[in-house]
Amino acid sequence: MPVSWLISILLTLAVIGYFAGQARAMRSAGGDPRNLHSRPGYYGAHVALAGLLPALGLLVVWLILQPLVLDHARAATGNLIGTIAILGLMLLGCGLAYHRTRRDFRARNVIEAGVMALLIGAASIAILITIGIVLSLVFNTVEFFHLYPAGDFFFGTTWSPSFGGGSQLAVLPLLWGTFYISIIALGVAVPIGLFAAIYLSEYAGVRVRSVAKPMLEVLAGIPTIVYGLFALLTVGPLLARVFGDGGLGWMQAGMSVMTAGLVMGVMLIPFVSSLSDDILNAVPQALRDGSYGLGATRSETIRQVVLPAALPGIAGAILLAASRAIGETMIVVLGAGAAARLSLNPFDAMTTVTAKIVSQLTGDADFASPEALVAFALGMTLFVITLALNIVALVIVRKYREQYE
Repeated sequence: MPVSWLISILLTLAVIGYFAGQARAMRSAGGDPRNLHSRPGYYGAHVALAGLLPALGLLVVWLILQPLVLDHARAATGNLIGTIAILGLMLLGCGLAYHRTRRDFRARNVIEAGVMALLIGAASIAILITIGIVLSLVFNTVEFFHLYPAGDFFFGTTWSPSFGGGSQLAVLPLLWGTFYISIIALGVAVPIGLFAAIYLSEYAGVRVRSVAKPMLEVLAGIPTIVYGLFALLTVGPLLARVFGDGGLGWMQAGMSVMTAGLVMGVMLIPFVSSLSDDILNAVPQALRDGSYGLGATRSETIRQVVLPAALPGIAGAILLAASRAIGETMIVVLGAGAAARLSLNPFDAMTTVTAKIVSQLTGDADFASPEALVAFALGMTLFVITLALNIVALVIVRKYREQYE
């Protein structure tokens, strides 16, 4: 039986169990819900969830284990057995819960305990996934450093992979390109986004705000590949005409750090503006009124009261934008090129860590070679750097937040 049909049957049985449990609870109370320990809906939910949750759990386990324990010849028989077991568990759970349903049964307590267990399970799954991601990076990174010297990786200055041997896999040129592009992007996004947020929060009227804020947030919904094409077809050629051979002579081609940085900065504007606007609006109005009562102007109130009070949240918004910039790939590939070099010229083509991770894992790569395993070492390096940025930002946020508690 197809999985979609099986899930539909399970949901149908859960709905039937809900109404059956509700009806049994009302009968046990003589038709008066005031005689029940809990509301009738709790009894119905208890019957429905008692069958649905174990059945869905068994379904997930079966979908994971079936390809591992059954070959193609026994797949049909295995599907039939699995379907019968899942439906049987569903009926058994609903039946036991239905039998326990009576007016003094503490259905609300059971449901709330079940919801708490689900929440703990969801949090545990998120933590376990994070641990799994980190471990997968760690194991492959350790394997890479067994094949390639760690000193050459961290302190070398040349990135020149060669699947035929003799590769030079230094991370410094990639980190330089990553930070260079990110700094330019933040230099564009942070001032524009923050000034836009201040205007929307402190100066704009209701009508202007209702139009301007959604238009700014539209930028966040544009796919990054579209930004990449915009960098490749519009911004790059425009910069090349101004700073290239036909202009100042600083730029050799349309792909450069400046091209990717400018377009990435435009992409990050809604991250900074929208979050900063919400943070500025969350500053208590009493702080503004106190400043006005002491004779401060609106601009003085913004500079000396509102912005300091909102600084922890603004720092978080900037950190989110920085993390987004560090992890961007498509804009870099189409706007900055693929050259790994250490250069101060913002009009040179460069590349980033994420772009090289993609290139090293594209194609028929042998995962036993350092040229492929280096992608995991690059990912681990980027993970550690991002984690360090988060820790620094958390320290800054806590330091300034204490002044306003």
